[in-house]
This record gives sequence, C-alpha cells and structure tokens, in this order.
Amino acid sequence: MRMATKVKQRASNKAQLDSPSYELPALDQDFLLGDSMRGVRFLLEYAKAEQVLRHWHIRSTIVVFGSARIHENGPGKQARWYEQALEFGRIASQRGGALMPYGDARDNVIATGGGPGIMEAANRGAREAGAPTVGFNITLPAEQSPNAYSTPELTFRFHYFAMRKMHLAMRANALVVFPGGFGTMDEMFEILTLRQTGKFQPIPVLLFDREYWQSVVNFQVLLDNGMIDASDLESFGFADSAEELWQMLEAEVMNPRRPIR
Repeated sequence: MRMATKVKQRASNKAQLDSPSYELPALDQDFLLGDSMRGVRFLLEYAKAEQVLRHWHIRSTIVVFGSARIHENGPGKQARWYEQALEFGRIASQRGGALMPYGDARDNVIATGGGPGIMEAANRGAREAGAPTVGFNITLPAEQSPNAYSTPELTFRFHYFAMRKMHLAMRANALVVFPGGFGTMDEMFEILTLRQTGKFQPIPVLLFDREYWQSVVNFQVLLDNGMIDASDLESFGFADSAEELWQMLEAEVMNPRRPIR
C-alpha cells in the first residue's frame, strides 16, 4: 500500500505584494510627495504645462497681472479697472494673433494667474473674443480658485510659485500690470529685476493707471537715493485705458514674433 504524499502549503507573498516598496514608483503617492522627490515634482510642474501649451501651438503670450480682490461692481475705481482689463483681453486677443487657426502658431494669447479679479476680467475678455486663454493657478489657502473664463484645457495648477512664475514669463511678449497688492507687486518686481540683471529679454512692461502706481511706489525716490539707475525707469511705462495699452504694445509684440524656446 502506497503512503499518501504530504503536500506542503505554499508560503503566502501577500506581505510582499502589499509592501509600499513593491508599488511602482510612479504610482506611489507617499514616495512622490516625499522630500527626496521635490526636484521631480518641480520637473513635472514644468513638463505638464509645457506639453499642453505646445500642443495648442501657443508661441507667445501677453501676461496680465492684477489683484484677485477687485470686483466687477466693486467700489471706487475697481469697476473701471475690471472693465478695462476685460476690454484689453478682448482687444489683444482680436488683434494680436491668438485667433490664428488651430495648427498654426498662436501669438499674444492672454495668460493670467487664473484666479478672480483682474485675472478673471482679462481671461473673460479673451474668451468673449473667441480666443484661447491661459490660467496659471497656484494652490493657496485663500483667494485662489480658477475663474470660469480661462480655457479649461489651458487651466493649470501649480504648487511651486517659482515654476508658475517661470511659465508666466517664458512665453511672454509683454507684461501688463493692473492695480494690485503684495502678490501683484511680487510678480511685477520679479520681472523688472530679471530685466535689470539681464536674465530676461527686454519686453515691454506697462502699468495700468499711472495715478495708482505712482502713489503706491515712488520710483523717483529709488532713483534719487541711488537704488536704481535712470535707465531702469525706462524699463516700464504707464497707460490709462485698454486701447492705450494696445497702442503702446502693438509695434513691439507683433514684430517680430517669438519662437518657443
């Protein structure tokens, strides 16, 4: 009589399959969001937006800065600031090349920080003109949520201010700065500093509402005390209407057009 063969039970590998180390790195959120992967996350924020912008053939932009706290029917000058930002978004989109047929390069596409206020107004004007328009949003504890007027496929979200600023700047044919506070001044002075130090090409920078900006920043005091050179005051200008903005920009933003770098 033959003895029954004893079958050994195979050891379970469930613990190995369930281990975080076994998960594919690209799918491991704890790994990707850890300190060691900060550089990779920075690269991802660059690459995702860059890929989409190239797909849409967006060769150049006009970047509009301004306060997120301004309302369409706000008090004082707020209503006019909003209305003029909307009008500028429309004018620049109609006349600047953003309406070129898909498949050809689009130039002077309105790009903003993607949030409410002046950003909403500029995106809205571009959308009402029938043009694509970009929103470079940032994750913040307050104020920042994408407005309803940036093109959905061109509405991005960033964690890193530095990468957001890079995308705002790298295709910019011009910077238009409407009234704003700390955030607006941070973006404005960063571009002016990059220009001053030769780290950024000399594109036009226009500040909307001369009275506002000259009351907020006394540029002459900076010059009088030797903090800047007289030539630095030539790196920006002022305008008081949407039409004036476009007239001051048109010659420089339309010829030559900038290639994607």
